[in-house]
Amino acid sequence: MISYKGQHAIVTGGANGIGGATAQLLADLGAKVAVFDREPAQASENITSHVLDLSDLKACEEAVSMVKKMFGSIEVLVNVAGVSIPNFLSELDAGSYQKTLAVNLNAPVYLMKFVGNVMAEKEYGRIVSVTSVHSKQSEPASIAYDITKAGLEAATRTAALELAESGVLVNAVAPGFVLTRMSIVDGVDETESDWFKNIYLENKRLPLQRAAKPIEIARTIAWLASETNTYVTGQTLVVDGGLSSRF
Repeated sequence: MISYKGQHAIVTGGANGIGGATAQLLADLGAKVAVFDREPAQASENITSHVLDLSDLKACEEAVSMVKKMFGSIEVLVNVAGVSIPNFLSELDAGSYQKTLAVNLNAPVYLMKFVGNVMAEKEYGRIVSVTSVHSKQSEPASIAYDITKAGLEAATRTAALELAESGVLVNAVAPGFVLTRMSIVDGVDETESDWFKNIYLENKRLPLQRAAKPIEIARTIAWLASETNTYVTGQTLVVDGGLSSRF
């Protein structure tokens, strides 16, 4: 039985979706959770909400310092927050490209630095970042998103090597299709589209024949970020319903 009693966590993107499910699950398991998000999260006895622009690295550092003072320690960091701004390479503009890198890659890397230093003081910690099957499988109009997810997996491996002697385990979870706001493109939920049903369901490109629920990804994160995980580090665990197992 996984327990987070006495532990303190930061979850980015915890106002909804995978981040929201993760924050709530960790809180239900006993953790005190600080949510960093650009919009307010639902606060409770075990969850505090901190509205934060993750592209502002100075603000991220100050927020980590504030949480450290509030909790006394930080045992868990879960990087979930992300943006997806569709752009074909031929139409790629600097603004959307830099915003995607700032939120999806720069913020998680620097949070690993800020929180990793706190964890090293206690010689214990767990860091989990949410990437995507897009780190290895691409589609048109997703070049910036794909770059950030591949980069974050590389950062996960390097951080795991550097923090190992400090007792900090660093991993990533790569989901496939998940029922979140990010699956809604131009007002249409792609998991309800004819395109998705034809390619991924009727043709069985997606073996489990459905998109994941956020809690299903959160449960995987909760195990990797727990004391129960004592030997897995530097890895990316794919949670995609078998999607990447097929040609």
